[in-house]
Amino acid sequence: MSSTRPLFDLPYAPLAKKPLPAGRPREWYIAHNRRLKAMRLAIALLDSGVHTPDRAPNRLIRDTAALVGIHRPSDTTCHMVRTLMRYTR
Repeated sequence: MSSTRPLFDLPYAPLAKKPLPAGRPREWYIAHNRRLKAMRLAIALLDSGVHTPDRAPNRLIRDTAALVGIHRPSDTTCHMVRTLMRYTR
């Protein structure tokens, strides 16, 4: 008897958004949002069974983003996802 359990327990409900602090440079907001996206993607990959960064090419990260409803990540964000996965070991 095989299990047909999905890889993700969809749909994910995002947390309530709070306004970011005002007065920071634009680059700070870009980096902050990129880090949040990378963390969400790293968690989704780990939940799906991808536990090492060498098993997470850009294509898999982008496919996972589409699956969980996150906008397509850039190459820089994909690199951050792999870096986060490396540091969680």
